[in-house]
Amino acid sequence: MVKELKQGLLFTLVMMLLVGGVYHGVLWSIAHVVFPVQAEGSLIRRADGTVVGSPLIAQKFTWQQYFHPRPSAVDYNAAATGGSNYGPSNHDHLKLVRKRLDDLITQERVTPREVPSEMVTASGGGMDPHIPTRAAAIQVRRVAAARKVEPSRVEALVAKHTEAPAFGLLGRTRVNVLELNLALDQAFGPPRTTLDSAQR
Repeated sequence: MVKELKQGLLFTLVMMLLVGGVYHGVLWSIAHVVFPVQAEGSLIRRADGTVVGSPLIAQKFTWQQYFHPRPSAVDYNAAATGGSNYGPSNHDHLKLVRKRLDDLITQERVTPREVPSEMVTASGGGMDPHIPTRAAAIQVRRVAAARKVEPSRVEALVAKHTEAPAFGLLGRTRVNVLELNLALDQAFGPPRTTLDSAQR
Protein backbone atom coordinates (compact mmCIF):
# COMPACT_ATOMS: atom_id res chain seq x y z
CA MET A 1 0.00 0.00 0.00
CA VAL A 2 2.88 2.36 0.78
CA LYS A 3 4.29 1.68 -2.69
CA GLU A 4 0.95 2.64 -4.33
CA LEU A 5 0.77 5.83 -2.24
CA LYS A 6 4.30 6.81 -3.30
CA GLN A 7 3.46 6.16 -6.94
CA GLY A 8 0.25 8.18 -6.66
CA LEU A 9 2.04 11.06 -4.96
CA LEU A 10 4.86 11.01 -7.52
CA PHE A 11 2.36 10.96 -10.38
CA THR A 12 0.49 13.89 -8.85
CA LEU A 13 3.66 15.94 -8.42
CA VAL A 14 4.87 15.21 -11.95
CA MET A 15 1.49 16.12 -13.46
CA MET A 16 1.33 19.33 -11.40
CA LEU A 17 4.76 20.27 -12.68
CA LEU A 18 3.98 19.41 -16.31
CA VAL A 19 0.45 20.79 -16.56
CA GLY A 20 0.83 23.64 -14.09
CA GLY A 21 4.27 24.85 -15.09
CA VAL A 22 6.03 23.33 -18.09
CA TYR A 23 2.96 23.43 -20.35
CA HIS A 24 2.33 27.13 -19.66
CA GLY A 25 6.02 27.94 -20.01
CA VAL A 26 6.20 26.31 -23.43
CA LEU A 27 3.06 28.08 -24.66
CA TRP A 28 4.28 31.40 -23.27
CA SER A 29 7.65 30.98 -25.01
CA ILE A 30 6.07 30.09 -28.36
CA ALA A 31 3.62 33.01 -28.07
CA HIS A 32 6.45 35.46 -27.40
CA VAL A 33 8.21 34.34 -30.57
CA VAL A 34 5.17 34.10 -32.87
CA PHE A 35 2.89 36.81 -31.36
CA PRO A 36 5.10 39.03 -29.18
CA VAL A 37 2.68 41.99 -28.93
CA GLN A 38 -0.39 39.85 -28.18
CA ALA A 39 1.53 37.75 -25.64
CA GLU A 40 2.24 40.92 -23.66
CA GLY A 41 -1.43 41.91 -23.59
CA SER A 42 -1.57 43.97 -26.82
CA LEU A 43 -0.44 47.02 -24.84
CA ILE A 44 0.11 50.47 -26.29
CA ARG A 45 3.08 52.28 -24.77
CA ARG A 46 4.37 55.81 -24.93
CA ALA A 47 7.93 56.53 -26.07
CA ASP A 48 9.10 56.38 -22.44
CA GLY A 49 7.60 52.89 -22.03
CA THR A 50 4.59 53.82 -19.89
CA VAL A 51 1.42 51.90 -20.74
CA VAL A 52 -1.42 53.96 -22.22
CA GLY A 53 -3.88 51.11 -22.64
CA SER A 54 -4.84 48.32 -24.99
CA PRO A 55 -6.57 48.59 -28.38
CA LEU A 56 -8.76 45.69 -27.22
CA ILE A 57 -10.27 47.51 -24.23
CA ALA A 58 -12.34 50.70 -24.36
CA GLN A 59 -11.45 53.69 -22.24
CA LYS A 60 -13.63 56.52 -21.04
CA PHE A 61 -13.07 59.64 -23.14
CA THR A 62 -15.35 62.55 -22.28
CA TRP A 63 -13.40 65.68 -23.24
CA GLN A 64 -14.46 67.54 -26.37
CA GLN A 65 -11.00 67.19 -27.93
CA TYR A 66 -11.37 63.42 -28.21
CA PHE A 67 -13.60 60.96 -30.00
CA HIS A 68 -15.99 59.29 -27.59
CA PRO A 69 -16.43 55.51 -27.40
CA ARG A 70 -19.57 53.45 -27.35
CA PRO A 71 -21.52 53.68 -24.06
CA SER A 72 -20.61 51.19 -21.34
CA ALA A 73 -23.00 49.63 -18.83
CA VAL A 74 -20.05 49.12 -16.45
CA ASP A 75 -18.51 52.58 -16.85
CA TYR A 76 -15.52 51.12 -18.73
CA ASN A 77 -14.41 49.06 -15.74
CA ALA A 78 -12.36 46.23 -17.25
CA ALA A 79 -12.56 44.30 -13.97
CA ALA A 80 -16.35 44.11 -14.16
CA THR A 81 -17.26 43.71 -17.80
CA GLY A 82 -20.82 43.00 -18.79
CA GLY A 83 -24.03 44.38 -20.23
CA SER A 84 -26.96 46.02 -18.52
CA ASN A 85 -29.25 42.98 -18.97
CA TYR A 86 -32.08 45.34 -19.93
CA GLY A 87 -34.45 44.00 -22.57
CA PRO A 88 -35.14 46.12 -25.67
CA SER A 89 -38.58 47.10 -24.35
CA ASN A 90 -37.47 47.76 -20.76
CA HIS A 91 -38.63 51.20 -19.58
CA ASP A 92 -35.29 52.08 -17.96
CA HIS A 93 -33.40 50.98 -21.07
CA LEU A 94 -35.57 53.09 -23.37
CA LYS A 95 -35.23 56.08 -21.05
CA LEU A 96 -31.43 55.74 -21.04
CA VAL A 97 -31.29 55.38 -24.84
CA ARG A 98 -33.45 58.49 -25.22
CA LYS A 99 -31.15 60.48 -22.94
CA ARG A 100 -28.04 59.34 -24.81
CA LEU A 101 -29.67 60.24 -28.12
CA ASP A 102 -30.69 63.70 -26.89
CA ASP A 103 -27.18 64.31 -25.54
CA LEU A 104 -25.60 63.30 -28.85
CA ILE A 105 -28.00 65.45 -30.87
CA THR A 106 -27.08 68.46 -28.73
CA GLN A 107 -23.37 67.76 -28.53
CA GLU A 108 -22.70 66.77 -32.13
CA ARG A 109 -25.42 68.96 -33.72
CA VAL A 110 -26.85 66.11 -35.77
CA THR A 111 -30.29 64.71 -36.48
CA PRO A 112 -31.52 61.50 -34.82
CA ARG A 113 -31.23 59.66 -38.16
CA GLU A 114 -27.49 60.38 -38.27
CA VAL A 115 -26.77 58.72 -34.92
CA PRO A 116 -25.75 55.04 -35.19
CA SER A 117 -27.46 52.70 -32.74
CA GLU A 118 -24.07 51.74 -31.30
CA MET A 119 -23.71 55.23 -29.82
CA VAL A 120 -26.89 54.99 -27.75
CA THR A 121 -26.71 51.35 -26.66
CA ALA A 122 -24.01 49.67 -24.57
CA SER A 123 -22.18 46.65 -25.94
CA GLY A 124 -22.62 43.23 -24.37
CA GLY A 125 -19.25 43.35 -22.63
CA GLY A 126 -19.25 47.08 -21.95
CA MET A 127 -15.67 47.42 -23.24
CA ASP A 128 -16.06 47.62 -27.02
CA PRO A 129 -12.98 49.54 -28.24
CA HIS A 130 -14.40 50.30 -31.69
CA ILE A 131 -17.09 52.55 -33.10
CA PRO A 132 -18.57 52.44 -36.61
CA THR A 133 -17.17 54.93 -39.12
CA ARG A 134 -20.54 56.73 -39.05
CA ALA A 135 -20.11 57.26 -35.31
CA ALA A 136 -16.67 58.75 -35.91
CA ALA A 137 -17.95 60.93 -38.76
CA ILE A 138 -20.54 62.70 -36.59
CA GLN A 139 -17.84 63.58 -34.04
CA VAL A 140 -15.35 65.13 -36.48
CA ARG A 141 -16.76 68.68 -36.31
CA ARG A 142 -16.72 68.78 -32.51
CA VAL A 143 -13.18 67.39 -32.23
CA ALA A 144 -11.86 69.74 -34.93
CA ALA A 145 -13.48 72.78 -33.31
CA ALA A 146 -12.19 71.85 -29.85
CA ARG A 147 -8.66 71.43 -31.22
CA LYS A 148 -8.94 74.49 -33.49
CA VAL A 149 -7.95 72.61 -36.65
CA GLU A 150 -9.60 72.11 -40.02
CA PRO A 151 -12.17 69.27 -40.04
CA SER A 152 -10.46 67.83 -43.13
CA ARG A 153 -7.32 67.14 -41.07
CA VAL A 154 -9.34 65.22 -38.49
CA GLU A 155 -11.20 63.37 -41.25
CA ALA A 156 -7.85 62.31 -42.72
CA LEU A 157 -6.84 60.79 -39.37
CA VAL A 158 -10.17 58.96 -39.14
CA ALA A 159 -9.65 57.56 -42.65
CA LYS A 160 -6.10 56.51 -41.77
CA HIS A 161 -7.31 54.63 -38.67
CA THR A 162 -10.35 53.00 -40.27
CA GLU A 163 -10.20 49.20 -40.13
CA ALA A 164 -11.80 47.02 -42.78
CA PRO A 165 -13.87 43.94 -41.89
CA ALA A 166 -11.75 40.92 -40.92
CA PHE A 167 -10.82 38.96 -44.05
CA GLY A 168 -13.03 41.40 -45.94
CA LEU A 169 -16.14 39.61 -44.66
CA LEU A 170 -16.45 39.50 -40.88
CA GLY A 171 -17.83 42.51 -39.07
CA ARG A 172 -17.91 45.93 -40.64
CA THR A 173 -15.75 48.99 -41.15
CA ARG A 174 -14.79 50.44 -37.78
CA VAL A 175 -12.46 52.80 -35.94
CA ASN A 176 -10.47 52.05 -32.79
CA VAL A 177 -11.17 54.98 -30.45
CA LEU A 178 -8.00 54.75 -28.35
CA GLU A 179 -5.68 54.53 -31.35
CA LEU A 180 -7.48 57.41 -33.07
CA ASN A 181 -7.29 59.63 -29.98
CA LEU A 182 -3.60 58.89 -29.57
CA ALA A 183 -3.11 59.83 -33.23
CA LEU A 184 -4.90 63.12 -32.55
CA ASP A 185 -2.45 63.92 -29.74
CA GLN A 186 0.48 62.96 -31.93
CA ALA A 187 -0.71 65.10 -34.84
CA PHE A 188 -1.94 68.17 -32.96
CA GLY A 189 -0.44 67.79 -29.50
CA PRO A 190 -2.32 66.89 -26.32
CA PRO A 191 -4.92 69.44 -25.21
CA ARG A 192 -3.70 71.77 -22.51
CA THR A 193 -6.11 70.31 -19.99
CA THR A 194 -4.49 66.87 -20.40
CA LEU A 195 -0.94 67.95 -19.70
CA ASP A 196 -1.31 67.80 -15.92
CA SER A 197 -3.85 65.00 -15.80
CA ALA A 198 -3.91 61.37 -16.85
CA GLN A 199 -7.72 61.44 -17.12
CA ARG A 200 -9.08 61.84 -20.63
